[in-house]
Amino acid sequence: MNETRRTGLVNLTRIVAEYAASTSIDALPADVREHGRLIVMDELACAVFGQTRTAGKLATGYAASMGGAGACRILGTEHRTTAPYAALANGTAGHADEVDGAHVVGGHPGATIVHAVAAIAEHRRATGGTLLNAVVLGYEIGNRLIRACGGVFGVKSRLHMHADFLHAIGATVAACRILGLGPEAYGNAMALATFQTNGLVALFQERRHISKSFCNGQYAFAGVSAALMANAGLEGCEDVLGSENGLLAAWGLEDGASSLTDGLGHDYAVMGANFKFVNAGYPIHAAVEAAMTVMHDHRIQAAEIDTVEVGMPTNALRVVDNRAMHNICLQDMLGAAIVQDGLKLRESPFPFLLSDSDFQSMRRRIQLRSDAELDTEQPNGRGARVTFVMRDGSRLSHRVDQPKGHSAGDPIGWDDLRDKWVEALPTVDVDRLVRLSQAVEELDDVEELLRIFDPPRRTA
Repeated sequence: MNETRRTGLVNLTRIVAEYAASTSIDALPADVREHGRLIVMDELACAVFGQTRTAGKLATGYAASMGGAGACRILGTEHRTTAPYAALANGTAGHADEVDGAHVVGGHPGATIVHAVAAIAEHRRATGGTLLNAVVLGYEIGNRLIRACGGVFGVKSRLHMHADFLHAIGATVAACRILGLGPEAYGNAMALATFQTNGLVALFQERRHISKSFCNGQYAFAGVSAALMANAGLEGCEDVLGSENGLLAAWGLEDGASSLTDGLGHDYAVMGANFKFVNAGYPIHAAVEAAMTVMHDHRIQAAEIDTVEVGMPTNALRVVDNRAMHNICLQDMLGAAIVQDGLKLRESPFPFLLSDSDFQSMRRRIQLRSDAELDTEQPNGRGARVTFVMRDGSRLSHRVDQPKGHSAGDPIGWDDLRDKWVEALPTVDVDRLVRLSQAVEELDDVEELLRIFDPPRRTA
């Protein structure tokens, strides 16, 4: 353990709080602001889309019945509730179909952080610039904490925890920034948030992607409620991050303190955010992209394929190999993509495809294994190599190192996001959504952006 941190000579929580309280939209570099704008649009759209899925519907029903009257939208519905419950419902819906963004360091920050920020911003009628700055800040703190604890795979293997629970702290700091709190209140709020979160990897054993989605909503709820509690005068502890019995003492690596604080305000974690264009766990994307490339380049049909060999980094393989949840099971999602010639957001292949004999046959022929070359080159990466062994004995292969939307690949632009959502959200004016998102800092009230997602008014 770092001796300086252990003896209390440095208060890490205070360092983070003072940095957070000093942030502003004007200080953000142009590329950081642009990436943040894209994230805001995409994550808000994910929550509306997720209202069509079981987890989104259940969370909305719960939040609408428990949260009471409030000014904050449950996106895509007619419901209004309090800020914590809006964050809960929207965060759950945002991750309900695995189409929300991922991150190179840690999990799914957007489903937690963007919806915590949007809810508290609507509660305070904050400006668009305030919202954007808070989103960037939330990504900064949440992902730094995950890195300080070993990254998404390290947290899972070493601590048996789903790393997304640390995004609750990022959401808390972001919500405090919206409220304009002072550094002491930030510290109290971070401590109060830790009392409300958990992330045991056992959640991956469920089948319907409900509690996995709910976790992101709960972390958003924790962030908003903790900030509001601190604003009301509730207290936590002086240094929940760095004290002898604090967060990093419990879960952090030996150099966790430096991972958390080095480069604050310069090395923006939001730039590591990835976008998804397939409704599947992120390690699956490269395999689907590689398979579709082979099929389209060589004009082959599923019936011509004898065996599908998939190689990927071992860490990624462990996440998606024969999982009970279809959306994070490579065999299910790749099998569906091959027999259906791709995956479409609005046409979820499950459960109806389970009884399809072509799918059943294809799924049995998918062989997943660790790829030694990918393990060496990108042990924590999301690449994949797919080889089709054809019925005539020939072999056709393709490797994808970064799937579409990955931060290390070709940049994603507004046309990409427009194309993603224009068919998936038929009741939303996606072109207007793009225009407002591109100019989010110019909004005097975030309500102007959020009301785009209101359902069409019923006519008599």
